[in-house]
Amino acid sequence: MAVEYRCCETKFFLNIGVIALLVVFAGLMSGLTLGLMSLSLVDLEVLAKSGTPQDRKHAAKIQPVVKKQHLLLCTLLICNAAAMEALPIFLDSLVTAWGAILISVTLILLFGEIIPQSVCSRYGLAIGAAVAPFVRVLVWICFPIAYPISKLLDYLLGEGHVALFRRAELKTLVNLHGNEAGKGGELTHDETTIIAGALELTEKKARDAMTPLSETFAIDINAKLDRKLMQSILDKGHSRVPVYYEHPTNIIGLILVKNLLTIHPSDEVPVKNVTIRKMPRVPEDMPLYDILNEFQEGHSHMAVVVKQRTTEQPSSNTNAEDLKLDIAVEKPADKSVKSTKPIQKWKSFPTNSQGSNRGTLKSKKWARDAADVLQIKDSPLPKLNEDEEAIGIITMEDVIEELLQEEIFDETDFHEDQS
Repeated sequence: MAVEYRCCETKFFLNIGVIALLVVFAGLMSGLTLGLMSLSLVDLEVLAKSGTPQDRKHAAKIQPVVKKQHLLLCTLLICNAAAMEALPIFLDSLVTAWGAILISVTLILLFGEIIPQSVCSRYGLAIGAAVAPFVRVLVWICFPIAYPISKLLDYLLGEGHVALFRRAELKTLVNLHGNEAGKGGELTHDETTIIAGALELTEKKARDAMTPLSETFAIDINAKLDRKLMQSILDKGHSRVPVYYEHPTNIIGLILVKNLLTIHPSDEVPVKNVTIRKMPRVPEDMPLYDILNEFQEGHSHMAVVVKQRTTEQPSSNTNAEDLKLDIAVEKPADKSVKSTKPIQKWKSFPTNSQGSNRGTLKSKKWARDAADVLQIKDSPLPKLNEDEEAIGIITMEDVIEELLQEEIFDETDFHEDQS
C-alpha cells in the first residue's frame, strides 16, 4: 500500500515537472518566434557593424541562426505546437478533461504567450544570443520535417526578406531620430536637414536650383574693362562672371575675377583679350547629383542651363537692352515641376570652324578639350544651337545650397541684406 502511494506521488510530481517544462519550452519557442523573426538580416548586419560592443557580440551569434529564416520559423513553430499539444495529455492524468483544457489554455496563454513575447520583444537580441546553441540543436532535430516546409516557403514567398527602407521612408526615419521630434533622438536639426537634403538631391534637377538668366549678372565679350564695368563687377562681389556674345542668352564662357587684378581700368582692355574659360552646358532635367560630380572634377564651378526649344517657340533674338540683368541672388519660385525627359549629360561649347554648336546633349561628359580656356583668336565665337535655349546659370554654390537646404550668404550678400 505504501509502495503504491509512493509510486502515485512520484508520478504526480513527475507530471507536474513535465507540465512546467512544457510550459517553459512553449513559452521560449513563442518568445523566440517573435524576438528572432522580428530581427531582419539588415538589422543584424547594422548591429554587428555599428552597435554597442555587447550588441555586436549578440548579433554575431544570432546571424548564422537567422540566416535561413523560413527554416528557423518552421523549427520554432513545430516545437511550440508539439509542446502545446503534449500539455493536455499530462494534465489529463491529474485533473478531469474540462479541467485539463481550462488549465492548459490558461498556462499557455499567460506563461506560454503573453509573458515570453513581452520579454523577448524587448530583450530578444540578448535572449536569442544566449539560446542560439540550443536553437541550432532544435533545427537539426526538426530538420526532416522543417526543411521541406521551409523550401516550399522559399519557393512560394522567396528566400530573402530584406527590410530596406525606401528613400521617403528613410527620410521620415531620420526626422524621427532628430532631437526636435521629441522621441529621444540624438540628431540635431542641421544633421537631419543635411541628410534629408542629400536624399532629396537625386530627385532635383538643374532647373530647380538654377538662377534664371534674367537675374544673372553677365558681361558682353565686346565690352571694355573700363572703370564703370570694373566697378560693376566689384559691386556684384562674384568670383566668376559669365560672358555672352551678341545677346545675353548666348553665354559662351566666364572670366575669373581674380584674373582682373592686374588690369588697370584706364587701359580699357577689351573683355575678349582676357582669359575666358569655357562654360559647360547642362540640360534642365539633369540631376543635381550628376552636376555635383562634374563640378568636383574642377573643370568649372559654373554651367549654363539649357532646354530644347520646341517648334512653337520662336528663336531668341533678345538684345542686351531687352533683357534686364541683375545679381544672381534669388532662386526660381516654382520648384515642383518634374521632367519626363531622359537624363542627359552636359558638354562644353566647341569652337569649330563653323562657329556654332551642332552637337547634342547626349554625351556622357562634357567635351574634354586640351584646355578649358576659350580660344578666340583662331576660331569664331561659338553660338547656341538653334534647337537650344539658355534659361539660367547654375553654380557649385547653388547645388550645395540644395544639399544643405539653406542659403549660403557671403560677405556681399550680408551687406546687401543689411542695406
